[in-house]
Amino acid sequence: MLSAGEFANHLSRPEPSIPRVLTILSFVLEKLVARNNSLVDDLTQPLDTLSCGSAAIGKRLNPFHGVRAPSISIPKYLERLYKYTDCSPSCFVVGYVYIDRLVHKHPDSLVLSLNVHRLLVTSIMVASKMLDDVHYNNAFYAKVGGVSNAELNRLEVEFLFLLDFGVTVSSRVFESYCFHLEKEMTLNRACQTIERALVLPITDVPDVPEISENTQSSSSESKNHG
Repeated sequence: MLSAGEFANHLSRPEPSIPRVLTILSFVLEKLVARNNSLVDDLTQPLDTLSCGSAAIGKRLNPFHGVRAPSISIPKYLERLYKYTDCSPSCFVVGYVYIDRLVHKHPDSLVLSLNVHRLLVTSIMVASKMLDDVHYNNAFYAKVGGVSNAELNRLEVEFLFLLDFGVTVSSRVFESYCFHLEKEMTLNRACQTIERALVLPITDVPDVPEISENTQSSSSESKNHG
């Protein structure tokens, strides 16, 4: 594991090429989030308050909810994670496997614009720990993801318990999810294939710009105003 504090200077390097898996995963997640947001809107529209409308929606993912949806898009957020963490493209597939497992274990929970970014940074970080021989620590992922280190630590624990620590992904399952994601693109007339090979280990620590928008979680805001 590499720590950002272990390096005194940032070594310049060229912009990494964006793996096809990021494009495919962005497309699938944007479609999922749009559908779920619409479902929540339909549930809350005839009611007086959001909390009443949310009664039929599970609260398992509430720790991942932000006060508002971040302005950074899903594609740009995934690119940011890839650019600065140097995790292998396979981590994005495995992260998607984890999120899919989570919603199947807790079918009343929905991936929404309020929680998708935190789910992504948490799932991809866990996947990197499982797949990559060399990876950054939680503090660095937190900086890249736009959350505090303490919050990401809590989200990781919450995420693992929601999965019952089921973070092993066989090669057969991995290939089946690659095929599923590729099929989604084919159905929308955008035939693309996912990279199966791993990237080289990280060799330096990039200088990570801050995410400008407020990405404070709803749970932390309630504590601050309590």
